[in-house]
Amino acid sequence: MPETPADVAAAPDDSVKTESGLASKVLEAGSGDAKPTAADTVTVHYSGWTTDGKMFDSSVERGEPTSFPLGQVIAGWTEGLQLMVVGEKRRFWIPEDLAYGPEVPGSGRPGGMLCFDVELLGIKEAPKPPEDTDKTAGGVAYKTLQEGEGENPAEGDVVTFHFTASTMDGNTVQDTRKGQAPPSAPLDKLPPELGELLGEMKSGEQRKAWLPEPQAPGGFIVADLELVSFKQAPPAPAVPEDVAAVPEDAEKTESGLAFKLLAEGNGDEKPKASDTVRVHYTGWTTDGEMFDSSVTRGEPTEFPLNGVIRGWTEGVQLMVAGEKRRFWIPEDLAYGPVVPGSGRPGGMLVFDIEFLEIVR
Repeated sequence: MPETPADVAAAPDDSVKTESGLASKVLEAGSGDAKPTAADTVTVHYSGWTTDGKMFDSSVERGEPTSFPLGQVIAGWTEGLQLMVVGEKRRFWIPEDLAYGPEVPGSGRPGGMLCFDVELLGIKEAPKPPEDTDKTAGGVAYKTLQEGEGENPAEGDVVTFHFTASTMDGNTVQDTRKGQAPPSAPLDKLPPELGELLGEMKSGEQRKAWLPEPQAPGGFIVADLELVSFKQAPPAPAVPEDVAAVPEDAEKTESGLAFKLLAEGNGDEKPKASDTVRVHYTGWTTDGEMFDSSVTRGEPTEFPLNGVIRGWTEGVQLMVAGEKRRFWIPEDLAYGPVVPGSGRPGGMLVFDIEFLEIVR
């Protein structure tokens, strides 16, 4: 069994620290100058300890090295291994925000700062895009498969497109052609690389592109893109004056969902949770930031009512066709609390929803 390092409790003064807070110390020098990228697969020997000296994992103890894609482990490993060359051995002190987070009793995983001894044994380079590709201004590699016609979409236009995403080894992970209709979105609301590609295309144009994605096997998503059409985006709905808090004249259900009727509907049939519904909607955080809107896309959306957040499942079942309501959805009925960097809205959310019809 590997010995517990004498300095396991804290990074020593002679360790080197990066801007992220990752500290390390070279224990044995390696050879060469090739270092892995986040997309590569590495082979290592390692042992890990909590700061009280408890060893929680060790390939050395098991007697077998381990291999893994470098972009699919804790952030401290992804960053730290990219500093190393083959044959090198380092000790890392990884702060909790680059590891598994704080200690959580009963979670079954180590928490707080962790100490690792890591020996880099080998690097398997990830497949790369072909050398004969063109590149966007942002550096995304692509090949034009079919030319389009007309103008390019302008920033903010709503683009309708098909998107087939595969890993570098050919495993398809998404294909919009299997849906009922191609998706539409404002060009400036798409991920930057995808938005840049579609912004350079003309209607009917098809491209194959290699989108950098460290979390994907091989480090790239291979995207087959077709720009179907585009149009000027409708103006964004005005931010409600009562977006910050539930007004006194709002009604509230037992769950805490609050709402106000904005426009009457017709009929008396209300959807069930098992129904598929068609709606127009806009959503804001309580500081007035709009995070999603079918209105600005210029197309209503359909979804199974039991496949969305609980506030929607409950609220839309109160409505009839043609009706419009404003909902204040508490975080426990939405996406939960605000989590920086999660990419999703948190806390209480406000939605204006126009219920169009039951699709079933």
